[in-house]
Order: sequence, then structure tokens, then C-alpha cells
Amino acid sequence: MNQIPDENTIITYFRREDDLAYKAFTWIVDIHSKRLYTTIRRWVNNHEITNDILQEVFIKVWNHRTQFQGNSALFSWMYRIAYNETVHFLKKENKHKSFDIDEPTVSFSHQSEHYGKMNSEEITKLLFEAIETLPQKQRLVFEYKYFEDLKYEEISKLTGGSVGGLKANYFHAVGKIEDFLKQKLNH
Repeated sequence: MNQIPDENTIITYFRREDDLAYKAFTWIVDIHSKRLYTTIRRWVNNHEITNDILQEVFIKVWNHRTQFQGNSALFSWMYRIAYNETVHFLKKENKHKSFDIDEPTVSFSHQSEHYGKMNSEEITKLLFEAIETLPQKQRLVFEYKYFEDLKYEEISKLTGGSVGGLKANYFHAVGKIEDFLKQKLNH
């Protein structure tokens, strides 16, 4: 039975241009596919679409393997690719969707012109737009905390940041997202 080596060894093999790169890739898929699937599934809430996006993520991971700098954990890099692929998919989907009059809506402030008029997909799109406005560090911390429900200690291990700094980043990210949504929804 082949034992999976440590992450540093996998990364070293992964950057090569031989059969070891492919072997490292299979280890990466084995190690990270379930977690990435779960992450993407939270965003799109559809099994088939999640699998399609996950496949695209792993294609990008393979095709861009030499671009991984090692400044963060391998999963952090792949998470960012998964996030970008999901946002790209959702933007593309929203361009081709029609509004379903029977679809449930979510209400906002009764003073908002959007009161009772937005569906969950539109709200999700606005949330992703708000997240995109964040500085990279705040965005990453917010995604780990909000979507992955990771503890600050876990995020610290993934990013190398201090727990106090991560808490500050999350606090500022939430404030900026709230401000963005208030501006968009309650004008």
C-alpha cells in the first residue's frame, strides 16, 4: 500500500515535468477533493454543478501547478481557484437565467426599493460582489470563517497570520460587506 508523503514532498513532485508530477496530482486530488467539493457545494447547492466546477478547479490546479509559489498552504491556493471558478460560473449562470415568478423571495428593509423583490440567487450574487471588493487578506479570512466555518487557529495554520490579526481582518471584512449590502439594497 502506497503511503501519501507530506505536503512539502507532494509540492516538490507536483512542480516537476515527469511522472512524479502526475503521481503528486493524484495525491492532491485524494487529499483535497472532498473538502473542495464541500466548499463549492455550499456555494452552488447542486451536486452536478459542484462536480463540474470541481473538475474545472483540478484542471486549473494541474495546468497552473508551476505557478504555485508556496507562500501559503496548497489548500489555500486551491481554495482560491475554487472560489474564482465558482464566482465565474455563477456570473455566467446569472446572465442566462430568467426570473421565476413563483420562486420565493427574501425581504429587506421596508424602505428599500428591493423590499420583497430579490430571490436567493440575487442575494448570493450580491454577497459575492461584496466579497470581491475586499482586500485579498480580508477576503481569504472571511471565506475561511464564513464558508468553511474554520476556527481562527486553523486559519492561522493555513495562512501563517496571527489569530489577533485574523480576527481584525474578519471584523473589518464583515463591516465592509455590511456597508456594501446596505448601500446596494437600501438606497
